[in-house]
Amino acid sequence: MEQSNRHEQHTKHRIVVLGAGYAGAFTAGNLVRRLSPTDTVITVVNAEEEFVQRLRMHQFATGQHIDSPALADVFAGTGIRLRVARVTAVDPERQIVTVADPAGGGEIGYDTLLYTLGSAVADHGVPGVAEHAFHVTSRPAALRLRERLDQLGDGGRVLVVGDGWTGIESAAEFAESRPNLSVTLIARGELGARLSPGARRHLRRTCERLGITAVEHTTIEAVEATQVIATDGTVFASHATVWTAGFSVNPIAAASGLEVASTGQIVVDRTMRSVSHPNVYAAGDSVYTIGDNGRPLPMSCASAGHTGGQAMDAIVGRLTGRKIEYTKLVYPGNHISLGRRDGILQTVDAKGHPKPKYMGGRKAARIKAGIVKISLWAVSHPTFGMPKRQRRLTAAAIASSRDDDRAAA
Repeated sequence: MEQSNRHEQHTKHRIVVLGAGYAGAFTAGNLVRRLSPTDTVITVVNAEEEFVQRLRMHQFATGQHIDSPALADVFAGTGIRLRVARVTAVDPERQIVTVADPAGGGEIGYDTLLYTLGSAVADHGVPGVAEHAFHVTSRPAALRLRERLDQLGDGGRVLVVGDGWTGIESAAEFAESRPNLSVTLIARGELGARLSPGARRHLRRTCERLGITAVEHTTIEAVEATQVIATDGTVFASHATVWTAGFSVNPIAAASGLEVASTGQIVVDRTMRSVSHPNVYAAGDSVYTIGDNGRPLPMSCASAGHTGGQAMDAIVGRLTGRKIEYTKLVYPGNHISLGRRDGILQTVDAKGHPKPKYMGGRKAARIKAGIVKISLWAVSHPTFGMPKRQRRLTAAAIASSRDDDRAAA
């Protein structure tokens, strides 16, 4: 593949998608289904060659087989160009993305950009996290943890810091898949505080059944090689500390000059369009958007689906001159796996508060597994149901692409 398409002579509108996670891969597939290849060329830039099921990285860390389809196979026959490279910078004024790869990297020009670089673990400035802690936000990180768990003998101490959904799922998976290990889950407040009372009781029973020690109302102020230290001076011995105490977005957006929120997420309008740069869209964990309940959408797979769908509708609508459909921006609830045979489905009200009723047990686990399976299938079959008539771009959209090309030349 050429190092750069910045100066490529073209009459096509260049759509570049940064990141091929749930939001990026799904949206790119839907864009190629709905836009005519006569007028558009879609490039997906991703640091990894495979699609990573981030929702299942805690399972991968325990040694389970997790499908990771090659993106080249996923996009084969679609017309989508795949560039395996790491994004290092975005210049929205010049409409250029800078990337790095073993071949030396280069620049990629765009007419429309969809930013879906996602999030990574946040250390919150706690000393020692970067040097000594493990996490499950990427496949390489989960593999590193997997290798560490393989080294631990009976009674090895695994400490999970953070009782968000990732922390709870990780602790349960470790305890169920590696019963020879001693698993401790450290919660900053009450365990499962965002769940209904019944769901919290279910979670506690599950921890007892799996032998997980839950330590509540504890904040960690330092991580060392073989222990962590709490703010009250308590020391917890650990052979493997897994940090799940929050996520942060890639700093590239903030460094680019795009308008971002205090979280570093790109601020957008109701259609996922950047409020500062109208030919840039964002979706997934990278976007700061207000849901239909008046609250910011949380980072989640469900939010990735809603925001990715809205960005796709907006891009198609504006480029083809069609009416933009509005996707509901709702957060229906939390789907938490507790190992392979147990789980919790907790619905929430319009304000995001847990409803009294919940579902727990095997049925909840099967539903969560089904959601994950459907998400993978949707990403892996980008052209399923491809319409017979793909939409042509408006003359104005094509003309703007030609103008950009002349300016670059």
